Order: sequence, then C-alpha cells, then structure tokens
Amino acid sequence: MQTILSLQNITKQYPGVTALKNFSLDIREGEIHALLGENGAGKSTLIKVISGAIAPDDGTIYFTRSRNEYNQLNPSLAKDEGVEVIYQEFNLIDSLTAAENICLGEKYGRLVNYEIMKKKAADIFKQFNIDINPTALVSELSTAQQQIVEIAKAVSRDANILIMDEPSASLSVSEVKCLFEIIYKLKEKGVTIIYISHIIDEIFEIADRVTVMRDGNYIDTKNTSNTSRKELINLMVGRELKETYPERDTSSQEVMLEVKNLYGNGVKDISFAVKKGEILGLSGLVGAGRTEAARVIFGAEEKESGQIFINGKQVMINKPEDAIKLGIGYIPEDRKKQGCFLEKNVRWNISFANLKNISHYLIVNQKKEEQTAEKYKELLNIKTPSLYQIVKNLSGGNQQKVVLAKTLAVNSEIIIFDEPTRGIDVGTKQEIYELMCELSKQGIAIIMISSDMEEILGMSDRILVLTKGRIAGEVQKEDFSQDYILELASGN
Repeated sequence: MQTILSLQNITKQYPGVTALKNFSLDIREGEIHALLGENGAGKSTLIKVISGAIAPDDGTIYFTRSRNEYNQLNPSLAKDEGVEVIYQEFNLIDSLTAAENICLGEKYGRLVNYEIMKKKAADIFKQFNIDINPTALVSELSTAQQQIVEIAKAVSRDANILIMDEPSASLSVSEVKCLFEIIYKLKEKGVTIIYISHIIDEIFEIADRVTVMRDGNYIDTKNTSNTSRKELINLMVGRELKETYPERDTSSQEVMLEVKNLYGNGVKDISFAVKKGEILGLSGLVGAGRTEAARVIFGAEEKESGQIFINGKQVMINKPEDAIKLGIGYIPEDRKKQGCFLEKNVRWNISFANLKNISHYLIVNQKKEEQTAEKYKELLNIKTPSLYQIVKNLSGGNQQKVVLAKTLAVNSEIIIFDEPTRGIDVGTKQEIYELMCELSKQGIAIIMISSDMEEILGMSDRILVLTKGRIAGEVQKEDFSQDYILELASGN
C-alpha cells in the first residue's frame, strides 16, 4: 500500500500545554488506521490539524494524490483533498431531513431540487443496505441512524480519507456490528479510514494498523495482527497497568436509599434498596429504563407514583435541587450536555452546585471557592494547566472528573454514576474505578449504570437487570454470569 497522507513534525501548543510535539505519521491508502491514546494524548488535536479546524505551529501535511504540501490547512482545503470528519457530536441539523443534511451546501442549479437530493440519499443508503427514509427528519432518527447520515454525507462528497471519532460510543452491540459492515464496504471502495476509539477490543476487530499516542508524542505504530492488548495498554500509559477492579469490604447492611413501586418516565413498578458503601449495578439493553429510573430518582423527570426513602425517612423529590439537598448526586451519561458547563472554567464548574456553602448573603467567598476547587483538583488528579482553564478544552476523562468533583463538593452520600467510563481511556478508567471504591469505603452508596459487561461484573456488589422499564431480576455477587445477565436483559 502506498502512503496517502504524510504528517511530518507537527507541533501545536496552547497556553500551558503542548498538545502535539514533532508528531510524524504516514497513513496508507485504503487502510483502517486506528489512533489510540489516553485522554489528553493529542488525538483530537491531530484530527483537527488534518481537517483544517486548527493550524499547527510547525510541521507539514502532504497529500500523495494531489502532491500538495501544506504548512496548515483550512476546512475548505481539507475537503478539496478529500478529508471528511465524523465527530462524536454529530454535525447535523435536526430540523432538516436526512437527504437535506446529506446534500447540504451542494448546488443543483438555481433552485433547490428536493427530488435530486432524495434520490442521491436513497442511492447511498442502498449501497450500504440501510433502511432510512431520506425524507425523515434527523430529529426523528436514532443515534445509529444519525451516524449513518453523517457517513452518507461524507460519501456524497467523495471522501477518500474519512476520520471517525469514537463512532461506537453511543451504539448498542448490534448497531456497532452494522457500523463495522459499513466501514468494511468503504474500505472495499478504497476509502482510507482513520478510526479513533478507546475500546481496544474494537481496534483489534476492525483496524489494520494502530498508532499509539501519549502526551502529544508519537509512541509507536503496530500491525494489529502482531501486537496484544497488554502491549498497547503499556504503550498508552507508559507503564505496566493492571486492568483490575479494586477489592472492597461491603459488609454493611444499613440501607441508605430505598425505592418502592416507582412509576414515571417509562419506568414501571421498580423497587430496590442500596446499602451504605455498596455499589449497585444497573444492567440492561439500550432503552431498558436504567437512565430513565435514575432521572426520576434525581428529580430530573417527573415521578408519577411510588415512594423514595433516604435513611429510612420518606422524602419528596420534585427537582434536582431537592435531590442535591438530600445528599443525592448524579453524574449523567452525557457529561458535555448535562454534566458540566463547557464554556465555564474548572473552578466555576466545581463550585456551581456548592454556592450555598461558600457564600454569605449572596456574596461568594472567593477564598473558599478557590480552596474547594483546588482540593478536588488534587484529590481527583484533574489534569489542567489551571483552575481557570475552560472545561471544553479538557480531555473527556478530565471533564468527567470535573463533574465528579462538583458532585463531591456538595457532600453527596448517594451517587448515581451513569456510564462512568464511556469514552474514557484505560488509565483514567482505572482511576475512576479506584475513586469509586474509595467513595464506597467512606460509606457512600453508589448506583452504577453501565453497558460495559466487564465493568458491571467487576465493579458491582449486586446487579439489577432491567428490561422494558421493569426489573427483570436481581443477581447476587456469587451468581454473577454474563450469560445469565444477558438472558435476563433480553426478557427470556
């Protein structure tokens, strides 16, 4: 295979951070090339350089097909070179149809020709054996279907280098299989795929080669057929990392949270209890009702009926503020939209929910605010140049830690973790596990929602399996079995 894209000595610096350091890499034509690295390794910066979203401070970008060499690109030049990017947050307009999104920006004479748009979209969907109505509004499509629309948009623009950023993060197992089939078909057509994922097993399944990055540096490139999971993890973190789940003593029988006959938000007659220091896992297929139940308990969605008890006392929770006052913290699945304020700095985010405790007569005690933010920055090892760094500029793992810091700062005694390690690298994932275990040792009751089977089995003391908004079964530690949990989750 010949090289299609050559990056030479790419360097990019931000205030207090060097995101890329003399980074060099050759991507071969028609290959699926994975990028692997911890949060903050420089993957996002690299794809923004290739797509022209940001300009590097130094280095060159060379495209073999056009024989063009650039010191920097802009989005228009990158598209001319056949580069398209599908980001984790889709770049679609919800109020337009699938066809309109796919053909957005293209001209068909003086007037918009909807029939041409519809036919073009239908032809692309047919290529991949996908059943999506071209006239359906994007807002009506599932996450997997929206991702296919993004891929179709890239195909319609004759992309020869397609960059996919965590494409499977929000997909079910069957949807990931469908995604991979589309990627294989793109490869057969000669499209080069740059694939970014934290899921190492996924990389072994789909990629031809994998490049490991660490702290903005190029570390190594391996053929996936000639490497191992352990080797890749060691290259990522720069040390040998044991992927284990910390052991804990969970002998307490003191019930901290009890839910009886809960209805609302699609949840039907759910009852369970969580003990002091326990990690209760909620498992189930996508749409089983796990997050829906958590949001009702936290007051983010309306409770139709049922009772909630904290430390044996019945409580009324009508809004998140009520839950926070009662000592319930919630770390949502979508940290970017629901967990933190991306445009605000780290200090502001950590302090936001704790204003009552650091204010006097509506005036914030800035010294207390600083001390609180610094305390949790150190405790959770939040990697940031300063407390005044804007949260959107942090890696996904560090954004997750900011959300956790905000929750801990208000002295939560019951914490709901919804997909706590989704989109987080192996090293940070281990840190989150150790933090959860430390919280458990301190007596904090934890409800953990996870779609990662290894995680749910490794971290939970008990597991509740949900299906269609109901509890399908409760599994004790000694009976943990992937097959049994999947059997319950599927309603069998």
